[in-house]
Amino acid sequence: MNATELLLGNDPLARHGGRVALLSGEERVTYAELAARMKRAAGALASFGVGAGDRVLLLMHDTAEFAATWLGAVRIGAVAIALNNRLSEAEYRHVLHDSSARLVVVEDLFADARPGLTAELARDGRLASRWRERCGKSKEALAFDALPDAPAFGLYTSGTTGHPKGILHSHRGFLLLGQAFREIGIGAGDRVFTTSKLFFAYGLEHALLGTLALGATSVLFADWPDTEAVIDIVARHQPAALFSVPTVYRRLLGEPGARLAAFRSVRRFVAGGERLSPQLVEHWKRAVGGELLNLYGMSETFCACMITPPGTSDGTRTGRPLAGVEVRLDRQGVLWVKHPAQASGYTNLSGQTQEQFRDGWFCSRDVFVQDADGFFVHQGRSDELVKIAGQWVQPGELEAAAALEPAVAEAACVLVPDADGLDRLALFVTARGDAAEALRAAARACELRLPRHKRPRWVRAVAELPRTATGKVQRYKLREILQRELARKD
Repeated sequence: MNATELLLGNDPLARHGGRVALLSGEERVTYAELAARMKRAAGALASFGVGAGDRVLLLMHDTAEFAATWLGAVRIGAVAIALNNRLSEAEYRHVLHDSSARLVVVEDLFADARPGLTAELARDGRLASRWRERCGKSKEALAFDALPDAPAFGLYTSGTTGHPKGILHSHRGFLLLGQAFREIGIGAGDRVFTTSKLFFAYGLEHALLGTLALGATSVLFADWPDTEAVIDIVARHQPAALFSVPTVYRRLLGEPGARLAAFRSVRRFVAGGERLSPQLVEHWKRAVGGELLNLYGMSETFCACMITPPGTSDGTRTGRPLAGVEVRLDRQGVLWVKHPAQASGYTNLSGQTQEQFRDGWFCSRDVFVQDADGFFVHQGRSDELVKIAGQWVQPGELEAAAALEPAVAEAACVLVPDADGLDRLALFVTARGDAAEALRAAARACELRLPRHKRPRWVRAVAELPRTATGKVQRYKLREILQRELARKD
């Protein structure tokens, strides 16, 4: 089999070849046109000597060109891996080494921003630049007949070590694409806009592969969409469904009500990637009249695992398992999942693979309870990692960044819910001298050393960090300090 035949082969093209698959900037790309571009991109990759099993990394914007290239790699039996365009150079080098990349397709803009890395790739013969020109001259490539369990694509997600960790998914996993769409009544011909990027599992399924599986139309935005871009896209393209993260919905609620008028025509609103809150669900309904549904999934399963069906969302329930997904809770309440699209393990991390992947089940490390109506309710993480704006953050990274500053003696990071009930990062520091200087230094360190989603919402100075008798930081006391401050301001 070949996964691309399920999406853009003869049968799907016979059903909706003339329908628009992608709205990408000013481009309207039909299914038939995307299939042709995919085949030419596959031919271009083959011209570099890329073949079955080779890893192809993509450092590109979210465009039709990206879609054709990603699918083209899968078509010839290679493994497509989209790169987060906000990684540090050290993280890019880690992924290059960890994945054993055969080729890296880099857009000119990103190549110019990383001249040292680009030059190194060029010397190694692993750089593909001027990609659109090369694809235009290439011949179409036939689909490679892969085994169902052969790897088709990879994802890189943050791990407990701080380095991105690789997860490979097979051709078989494409068979369950789009389940969340079906559950909420989205189908062929509907337009969908997803704010998450295509290098995230959430974005890849709901902004590309899931829509292709249904014959729907995905609206792509090349860069990271801000509030202005989301409002413009919803007004201009009038999607039937909006998939985003709670952080984006909260930011939209900060806009004047008149600016959200176009959102009243959207049939379904879905939030994933971080904890939803009852306050946000209520505020969103009051603002646009729509229900905010909760979706739960992870990179290891790729496809969504749970969703709150329409009419059941209250901001506390995570949802019920989608068709074909098995779940169970262990004695500690940790969720184990068995998913048809599940990965078999992590790249080059045999220990963690053995710990979390067992007998067809995956340990999510998320703690849940199940209520009387069969809904699963998320209680938190069983490890230190937390999700902020849909992306994993390890609080220790903020502490380490601040601690590098001479003015900072100690640092501790905690989670504090904001006014909408969404978890945000608060960094507390103690000073070696002047407290004001320590505050400025810590804020500057996070700004310079950490990507945006890992930066603290609040930075505060304290005389000393509260500790237990054994010397452990009492983080709950720090949380209470900020909560009292915020309560006074309200």
